[in-house]
Amino acid sequence: MTKIKRIRLIRTRHDASWTIVKVETDQDGLYGIGSANDYFNPSAVAAVIEELLAPTLIGRDAGAIEDIWQSMYQSGYWRNGSALMTAIGAIDMALWDIKGKEAGMPVHRLLGGPSRAAVPCYAHASGRDIGELIEDIARYQEEGYSVVRCQLGQYGGGGFLPADEAKRPSNAWPAKVVFDEEAYLEAIPDMFEQLRARFGSAAKFTHDVHEHLSPQGAVILSKRLEPYRLFFLEDVLPPEQIAWFRSIRQQSTTPQAMGELFTSPHEWMPLIQERLIDYIRVRVSKGGGISACRKIAAFAEAYGVRTAWQEGGDNDPVNQAAAMHLDMAIWNFGIQEENTFRAEELEAFPGHAVLKDGHLYANERPGLGIDIDEEKAAKLVSPETKTRIYHQPYPIDRKADGTIVRP
Repeated sequence: MTKIKRIRLIRTRHDASWTIVKVETDQDGLYGIGSANDYFNPSAVAAVIEELLAPTLIGRDAGAIEDIWQSMYQSGYWRNGSALMTAIGAIDMALWDIKGKEAGMPVHRLLGGPSRAAVPCYAHASGRDIGELIEDIARYQEEGYSVVRCQLGQYGGGGFLPADEAKRPSNAWPAKVVFDEEAYLEAIPDMFEQLRARFGSAAKFTHDVHEHLSPQGAVILSKRLEPYRLFFLEDVLPPEQIAWFRSIRQQSTTPQAMGELFTSPHEWMPLIQERLIDYIRVRVSKGGGISACRKIAAFAEAYGVRTAWQEGGDNDPVNQAAAMHLDMAIWNFGIQEENTFRAEELEAFPGHAVLKDGHLYANERPGLGIDIDEEKAAKLVSPETKTRIYHQPYPIDRKADGTIVRP
């Protein structure tokens, strides 16, 4: 019986925003790694691991993954929060990594074996105007991507007006730009009309609303985008308003992808069970790791919903590897969000997934197939980062009158 001996946290990347958990065992040289990444609140996740979870796991059988998961889930009494689920997800990944190493098999083979040769990904194309966006899409298509996400600049792009051109209160708060929903509802359908004219009907496009709309606006946009046959429309509503997906489904055939902010089954279960979305987009670490997300995938399969696990620019190579192993094994895989890393970042994670020609390729190394070079990981952190307090809150967009726009 392999027992958990120690659990350590490793902070890395230039801004120390990546947190990697390392679960060490009493077997010489046997350990597993997982992603405890939370870009906006890393210390909270670290505290959950160090103060709540790790002390209860020392001496436990590292192979009892399901029982450990359930005990971690109840360990803080209050459940399903972002910090707790990320902490659970990190340790769960590490335990699967250990299990695969003991078995001499990659995790996707432990999960039933490959269902595909490689993992298709979608790219992130953007531009300050339609001309730049077209160039970016063409570049990604040449690189081999069959699905491309299309954005006009930042999230909500197309809906931002210069503050001095918007109708604002006389005592308006300082701002350079403000978000206008009507402008966005006009700009995005117009964007896709031009993209279809340029790339034809066969090109596969997605768009990320990033929850900037009112519920009524979400319904309107879904309807207006129908003629342009999107691969999916992403996060058109905030989690607080998921009941509005019923209205969207009744009035629109635009495929919906949702779940980037989900940490609880009470959020994704009704959407899948009522067939109100087409793709579930939970981040593997935020959803509770491999154990939890394979259950989400199995549940979704029964209702004809596919996966599109969330990655994003703040994510790390370890979470990417965990998502890739799930993608390889599950039948109802849909698409994987791509994420790219700098060369020096990849050097710190030997065995990382290989992104080529629009696909992620798994290796046949045991476990997750990825490791961390702690010396190189430490060198990634900039000297400036080491001397300041970590503070990177999510940026806030506002409307003309100052009202905050979610997320």
